[in-house]
Amino acid sequence: MTFSMKRVMAIFNKDLKDLSKNMYVSTSILMPLVLAAIYGRMADELSIDAYYLVINLAFTMTATFIQCAIIAEEKEKNTLRGLMLSPATVVEIFSGKSLVAFSLTAVTIIVSCLFMEYNPENIVLVAVGMIVSTLFYLALGTLFGLLARTVVEASVIIMPVVFLFGFGSLIESLIDKYPFLSVAEYLPNMQLIDLASKVQAGSGLADVWPHLGIMTIWFLVTAFITIVVFKKKEIDA
Repeated sequence: MTFSMKRVMAIFNKDLKDLSKNMYVSTSILMPLVLAAIYGRMADELSIDAYYLVINLAFTMTATFIQCAIIAEEKEKNTLRGLMLSPATVVEIFSGKSLVAFSLTAVTIIVSCLFMEYNPENIVLVAVGMIVSTLFYLALGTLFGLLARTVVEASVIIMPVVFLFGFGSLIESLIDKYPFLSVAEYLPNMQLIDLASKVQAGSGLADVWPHLGIMTIWFLVTAFITIVVFKKKEIDA
């Protein structure tokens, strides 16, 4: 079966209409934007950690949370089963259902960066890192959405993700005191901060590709697990 952009856009348009009727959209987008506006007024130039506290929060509150809520709402309304049995492929379903969250995440991050006046030295490398990060958070949101039974349940189970990946950079200050927390340095949010720090110091692709590689592995593993869970749900349906 060939990839159909028409089916992808049909899923995207449906989700866009459904999402516009729910309050959790504006709530989840508002938090990083408000924080970015506050940070933008605090100092002429913020640290990389401050910039990416907002950006990583935007990933979790927009990409992961909205994606999770979209999938959970489909399950709650019993419409996901029909989608699974439709002619649309797994790639088409995931692509269509991710477009809304991907677009909102991009807008939220761009506006947040404008509020904070964040200007990376190499915007291309930083953009690539952010795109890979977005794909990971979308896959994670899809996975949790498949595991949740309702939108309310999705709102609860996504909270650990928000704290771990949204505020995970705060763990760095505890590593010296608690060495076992050093594993947190390999989390995708921490890798993005390290990438951005090196870029800001003038590093190029040769210096940051390990960080991109680790983030890509996080995405691929999460996407694989998501597809396995999706296939199981499809069989159970």
